[in-house]
Amino acid sequence: MKKTDIGVCAVMYAVCAFFLYMTLQLQKEAQIYPLCVIALLAGLTTLHVINMIIGALKTGVVSGLEDFKDFMPKQFFTLFVMLLIYIAAMPYVGFYIASVVFMAASLLFLRVKVWQIILAEIAIFALVYFAFTVFLEVRLPVGSLLEDYLDSLGWLD
Repeated sequence: MKKTDIGVCAVMYAVCAFFLYMTLQLQKEAQIYPLCVIALLAGLTTLHVINMIIGALKTGVVSGLEDFKDFMPKQFFTLFVMLLIYIAAMPYVGFYIASVVFMAASLLFLRVKVWQIILAEIAIFALVYFAFTVFLEVRLPVGSLLEDYLDSLGWLD
């Protein structure tokens, strides 16, 4: 078991608690999918905690800091800033545009091949579109810059 895993598990439980709190404020019909994802995440985190305890009993506890010897601060903080920009841009340009730009910029920064970026974008957005828009009928943020235009076309109900 690694001491650093304890912090990771604590953060994961905090994320689950935060999203559970936010999900319970949604309409009942919109809670099903998020609750399933939260339960899955909490369950996997609990399995990891059980695995950590078994590992601690068998081999003891190590610090875990050696896993961070190849940590690249420039890469981490650049992606973190990109994530903050993505979150700030979403209310203005909408989920789809902000996500396409964020994914492309992140993957280009990480030097992923262009054809793989295009394939990933198509696959992920097909999945998101069919899961949320078609299956769950959840309206994703359109963005204030596009909302009036799309409403004038009659695309927004």
